Amino acid sequence: MAARRVARVLVDSPLPQLDRLFDYAIPDELAADAVVGARVRVPLRSAGRVIDGYLVEIGVADPVDRPLSDLESVVSPMPVLPPRLYALARRVADRAAGGAGDILRLVIPKRMVRAERAWLAGAEPAAPQVAPAGLERARQVLADFPQLAEQLAARGRIAVDAAPGLVRLPGTAQEGPADVGSWALLTAAAAAATLAAGRSAVLVAPDYRDQDQLQAALAALVPAEAVVRVDARQSGPDRYRGYLRILAPVPCIVVGNRSAVYAPAHEVGLLAVWDDGDPLLGEPLSPGVHARDAALVRQELEPCALLLIGHTRTTDVQRLVDAGWVREVPARRRRSPRVILSATREGESRASRVPSAAFAAAREALMTGPVLVQVARPGYAPSLVCAECRKPARCRHCGGPLRATRHGAVPDCLWCGRTAAAWTCASCGSDRVRMSSSGSVRTADELGRAFPHTRIIVADGEHVVTALDGRPALVIATRGAEPIAAGGYAAVLLLDGDRMLQTEDLRIGESCLRWWSNAAALAAPGAAVHLVGVTGPVARALATWSQPAYARTELAERAPLKMPPVVRVAAVEGPPRDVEAVLAAVRAAAPELPADAVLGPVPAGDGARALVRFGYGAGKVVTGAVRGAVVAAALRGRRRPKGPPAGTRNTLRVRVDVLDPEL
Repeated sequence: MAARRVARVLVDSPLPQLDRLFDYAIPDELAADAVVGARVRVPLRSAGRVIDGYLVEIGVADPVDRPLSDLESVVSPMPVLPPRLYALARRVADRAAGGAGDILRLVIPKRMVRAERAWLAGAEPAAPQVAPAGLERARQVLADFPQLAEQLAARGRIAVDAAPGLVRLPGTAQEGPADVGSWALLTAAAAAATLAAGRSAVLVAPDYRDQDQLQAALAALVPAEAVVRVDARQSGPDRYRGYLRILAPVPCIVVGNRSAVYAPAHEVGLLAVWDDGDPLLGEPLSPGVHARDAALVRQELEPCALLLIGHTRTTDVQRLVDAGWVREVPARRRRSPRVILSATREGESRASRVPSAAFAAAREALMTGPVLVQVARPGYAPSLVCAECRKPARCRHCGGPLRATRHGAVPDCLWCGRTAAAWTCASCGSDRVRMSSSGSVRTADELGRAFPHTRIIVADGEHVVTALDGRPALVIATRGAEPIAAGGYAAVLLLDGDRMLQTEDLRIGESCLRWWSNAAALAAPGAAVHLVGVTGPVARALATWSQPAYARTELAERAPLKMPPVVRVAAVEGPPRDVEAVLAAVRAAAPELPADAVLGPVPAGDGARALVRFGYGAGKVVTGAVRGAVVAAALRGRRRPKGPPAGTRNTLRVRVDVLDPEL
């Protein structure tokens, strides 16, 4: 008698107790379509309903004769979940004490029937060929970093400090910016060399501006059909069509945001992550895995080159370099912008936002080209305070901060949007407010009066500007929204640095150095970059362009405090009983953890919150114990005859690798 074939299915559910493979019998009428990776629908006995899932494996039933439910249906015979993607999702989820389904939900787009039928009816894509001219150009770019090409071919893990500056791309009729950062051309060159060797490349960048630069740089080296864009702004059919192209058994170059790190491209030879310190690369959805960590896991599972590139070095990457896990590849010739630490001179008001030296530099630079002015926040006056007692002005309805959208306007609430026409201070009773900070719009007004007859351009979240010409202009931009100027900026002014450094954040020094370095990298060769009103280690690191040294110092200072990334940190929040159960499971599974490994629990809203600090060697044991406790808490919740009392929270939330832990 032939052994009974069974389908092992991962159901698409956020419930932690369902994060495993379930066995189902394969009916004869579905045998042809039930292939590994297909979307299926299966019944759940406990819930009495039908649910979507993925057919992960086809195996043989256990010798024990036990009844199995049949597959309800095969939604599509298209294998959208290849085994390598499931293995990656499983490993990443286990490392973060999460569910594999949560990872796959970020990667596999919703099925689009018309796009799928059109793809199946079309011919298989041909393997793209890199033209000799493009390959030679790529080799020339890689030659600026000795041993980089060899490390890429050897599938090594590499950290590269990108050279500042812009590169003019050949031709002007192409879509996208005519100038791109030198980092984009270097990354594209690495991808082109990988594609020429017959392997795929996956390039991960934080936002669409960076992805546009990568795509423009790739257009100068490889054929357009070789590049697949993974973008949340795409329509559903376009995104699904791109995913089907990635699944094709021919190499390609994938360009996308944080979820692109999981793209199941054919025989990946390069994983590249640009600017891993950008918070956009941290996944906000469960299980909250950073793209850098997912790339490290994938590089172990699928041996390929891993390129971590940025203008600055995060402490996370520096820890890997110090441990010898990642190799640092320096440039043949070190380049750095001309950074000037501008302070107020004798006789000048300390409250002046632009010292005379920076003001004079901007005035002189405006004779030849555009000037970039980076500010901390968008809007006119992002925050208001009481004019008498200087306490923050708060909305009487929701407690949110009040702001002014323009000069003389009635303040409104940043949270709920209500106007505060009859506002009075809760502390002193005053009805007058004053501006405590200047946003991008207010700064544009002030500098517009100081530089009459000058073109003023505001670039922030509400005013999107990605590129501009080389004519004189004052560009006031928030951090991360700086447009690319043709030929680079004639001068760069970095304002509000002291205010940025006052933010209560463990990594604020790293973040400020990254913001300022990325802006300074947009300057033209020899142009002055003025950092206004900032001194100390971060300012010195920018002035000397020694970001790796700053990362090493930060890492050394965090070691005695046992703060990330020296150790891993898991945050547990929820009902006090469940939080205590998680902590007890961790102590039982890892008794070798020191006494100060657990911080808390402390009250947090209607529940409790605790932190667990553990070394990288204990990661598998600790995350396994945490995940087991989460499943146990979910099962206890199912057995309760009645729901919790109104007003209480009954959700246990776990997040591993918290970058900025706070009780």
